[in-house]
Amino acid sequence: MEPAPGVTVATPPVHGTTRGVLDTIGATPLVPLTGYLEVPDVALHLKLETANPGGSAKDRPALLMLEEARADGRLHAGSVVVESSSGNTGIGLAQVCRYYGLRCILVVDVRTQAANLAAMRALGADVEVVVPCGPDVDPLVARLERVAELVALLPEAFWPNQYANPANARAHELGTMAEIDAALDGQVDVLFVAVSSTGTLGGCLDRIAARGLRTEVVAVDAIGSVLFGGVPGPRLIPGLGAGREPALASGRRADRVIRVSDLDAVVGCRRVARTDALLVGGSAGGVLHAVRQRQHELAGATVVAVAADSGYRYLDTVFDDAWVQRTLGCSPTRLSALVGDGTVSRW
Repeated sequence: MEPAPGVTVATPPVHGTTRGVLDTIGATPLVPLTGYLEVPDVALHLKLETANPGGSAKDRPALLMLEEARADGRLHAGSVVVESSSGNTGIGLAQVCRYYGLRCILVVDVRTQAANLAAMRALGADVEVVVPCGPDVDPLVARLERVAELVALLPEAFWPNQYANPANARAHELGTMAEIDAALDGQVDVLFVAVSSTGTLGGCLDRIAARGLRTEVVAVDAIGSVLFGGVPGPRLIPGLGAGREPALASGRRADRVIRVSDLDAVVGCRRVARTDALLVGGSAGGVLHAVRQRQHELAGATVVAVAADSGYRYLDTVFDDAWVQRTLGCSPTRLSALVGDGTVSRW
């Protein structure tokens, strides 16, 4: 039987117990954005995944991957959870591990936001920051190499492997997209979703296919990502794009792929803060920028964009004028012009 909207889809707790904070994962709000676009007759909604207790969409697969492993015996009281993460999956796993009293080792890279590192450590995780051995080595590749070393060294290691674990996609099929489907009664014309591990994309595609929905799915990828035949290059926004194609991406094809730059993501974040009083994370800024690029094609449509995490984790990067100028070469004056006025009176 399909779960009711908003009900967590992970393996039920044993012995009839509740799971405290873990039971609050899911049922995130779908927020209408009434000022972001210049085209007035697009019904744009933002799936606000920052409402999850760990602050991102990655709470969903983190919970389901560990609960399924716990149910079938791959994960037990003495296990050490080891995973590679750009930030959000790490926080989600740290949260579940802290709840169950498991040791958690998270392998991140130098691009990981300081706020994400602090959150992982606050939840008790051991964090290893890897530095690629050369300029041509993608940070994701370096992280995965270190994960492999740790798994070989630690006899009790369990690697959830978010890049290949079907539970990653299933969490979004039965959670994220099921909630969107229920909230809009299946009337979703276009869905925009950021891609990295491609779990969110895959889960949404599976739900749309199972329900027979006529929803166009737009994958928003980073310039510099290798996904969908992309050319590898430098990327600064975590959670958007990949330096190695994950197993979950095999056979997955969105209806359309839009590639955005780091600056595009910043512009999207800054604009929605100005027009709709929402602070969203870097990947969500990229998604919203892609929506705005296509807005004149979307007249009369019902559109959903998935916001994977919160802008509060990007206050010292995406929302810092000095960082944007220093790192992306964009002055505050030019950035303001790209963002647009965005003044909306709702009195």
